Amino acid sequence: MQIWSAEIKELETLNVSIKGRFPELEKEMEQLMETKDANVVMLYSRRCLEVVITDLCECELKRPRKTEPLKGIIDKLNREEKVPSNIIASMQSLNSLSTFGAHPKDFDPRQVKPVLNNLTTIIEWYLNYKDTRSIDKPKTDQVKDDTKSLDDSTRQISKPKKKLILLLSGLLIVCVIVIVVLAVFNVIDGRKQVEVDTGLERSIAVKPFYNLSGDPDQEYMCDGLTDEIINHLFKIASFDKVVSLSTVLTYKGTDKQLPQIAEELKVNYILEGTYKKIGNKVRVTAQLIEPKNDKHIWLQEYEQPYEEIITIQSDIALQIADHLKAFLTDSEKQNIQKIPTNNPEAYDLLQRTLYTVRLGTGFSFGNNTQFWDTVLKVIKLDPNYADAYALAGWFLIGSANYGGGVEIQSVTWDALHYLEKALEIDPDNGLAHNGLGILNDWFTWDYIKANREFLRAIELTPNYFGVHSQYGEFLMKRNRLADAKSCFEKGERPFQDRYREIRREILINDKRDAYNSINEMLDLFQEQGFRWAGEAYIWLEEYDSARYYLESAIKNDDAEMQVPRFQTCLALAYHKTNNDQQARTIINQLVTKSDETTAGSPDFFTGWYYSGIGEVDSAFYWLEKAYKNKSPEIPWLKVDPVFNNLKNDDRYWDLYERTGHKAYDDYMASKGD
Repeated sequence: MQIWSAEIKELETLNVSIKGRFPELEKEMEQLMETKDANVVMLYSRRCLEVVITDLCECELKRPRKTEPLKGIIDKLNREEKVPSNIIASMQSLNSLSTFGAHPKDFDPRQVKPVLNNLTTIIEWYLNYKDTRSIDKPKTDQVKDDTKSLDDSTRQISKPKKKLILLLSGLLIVCVIVIVVLAVFNVIDGRKQVEVDTGLERSIAVKPFYNLSGDPDQEYMCDGLTDEIINHLFKIASFDKVVSLSTVLTYKGTDKQLPQIAEELKVNYILEGTYKKIGNKVRVTAQLIEPKNDKHIWLQEYEQPYEEIITIQSDIALQIADHLKAFLTDSEKQNIQKIPTNNPEAYDLLQRTLYTVRLGTGFSFGNNTQFWDTVLKVIKLDPNYADAYALAGWFLIGSANYGGGVEIQSVTWDALHYLEKALEIDPDNGLAHNGLGILNDWFTWDYIKANREFLRAIELTPNYFGVHSQYGEFLMKRNRLADAKSCFEKGERPFQDRYREIRREILINDKRDAYNSINEMLDLFQEQGFRWAGEAYIWLEEYDSARYYLESAIKNDDAEMQVPRFQTCLALAYHKTNNDQQARTIINQLVTKSDETTAGSPDFFTGWYYSGIGEVDSAFYWLEKAYKNKSPEIPWLKVDPVFNNLKNDDRYWDLYERTGHKAYDDYMASKGD
């Protein structure tokens, strides 16, 4: 019998009151009561707490929780005295203790009892809280009756008040006129603009433009307009922060007020605007606002032929820089003013396609063949459209990564052709330089050239977090871990940057921070983070936890668990937890797959597995195959901890030199770094 069976029985009694009333909580409670595994009890106790906290966030803090960590919400509820202090203490204790369930080495099953006791206390209070809120709502009949009783008395005194109402109405009209006049002279008249506080950080978000066309088919152009303005702002080094399109799109159609959006995004300025297509013309309004102080800094309306919309985007970016007193170099200004294409049909088609990709695959080009076909059409419409060539190169790179499904040898030189063509047309195309950085890192193993391309991309788009994050991963693979950290700190996309930082923390042996980061990742992304948590625990050599999360990912139908990278993680976890038969089954499947295709690098990951289980000769056999097949995973050879047991073998250092690592080491040594 489990030492916490009495606590489970108490929760079973509570669950009777929950059934049919709170389906989300009921679902997690049932999972909790069915399991006999201490780690899973901790996991679902935390899930139950999450359901309660999410509801309290909406009911008491009047906002959705989204991806905010539990601890922050609990602290907010405590500060605002929305929840009794004894319940806060139980929430904090449960939240803190339950995280240890993911770390068998740091976890004692006796810690389950206090977690369950705290959960019981919380749920008992929560049920009473929900009942009280239901009772407190006024009955409709009572309100109607009260209104009736007031009508008779009000009627008696209404006549004497008519004159007063007329007087107040007159005053209100005067006030409205004064306000309109002030608005006209202080906002619209550029000669009397609001003074900008130059001491404020120049951080800005562009809220998705609102479609006034009455035609849903024009949404793609609203997003495209937003995207292009952001891309121009990325080019200005004197800005401190520019929020990415992927982040601002989460606010599309929101009813949140600008001060709240600014606070959530941690920016001082927001640009908002509208878009309307009228026949062959477009009307665009743009307004720059400092939400915290409700300052309207700049407002302008553009009405131009549809084919000139590209010039509107660059002008808005330059106006923002000018009104925020941002310093622009001549090259930055010229780069913003460049017209990428004079072919409106090509521009329109590319914007439509990008919009479709965002809707369907979350900015992932690699497996979207429709995107590829359309980009080729765009290039045919305008053979001098540099952005289209750059995106074509990116598509080919993405199709050959660990989950892309395409053999690298079939796309490397085509990707290089498209990226170099983009730079032949526009030598300052940051997207193309970033693509060449990745290509030289993953595919050609020319790390010196990759380093140069990444730095050029950062120089051209200093506020684009994506290139900082990608360069940070490149530096991590070169074991430049302090430099990598500074890159990740500039990042914004919570998942990708967070996972890269977890790997960096493990490599510097900062396990405590790594554990905390894993828990934060799981807190934010839940099931979507299971496979990544599993891989991180492999790096931490905590194979029970690795197996738990990788198996959980399979149970949640995570498609990426079928790619070699995560299959070998699961195989190694099985081997290390004495499940050799299951490990062997996976590896045999990968061996068979490697005879059929090199897509997904089954050869590299098979070598990785054999290194992990200490079969050195087999590891080198498969790594040699990966070398011959030009696996894009080879750049991890230097820092992946699974390869540490190969480093006493001369064959490792021979492979290390042949795959470009020694050349980069010598290059850095010559620079004195």
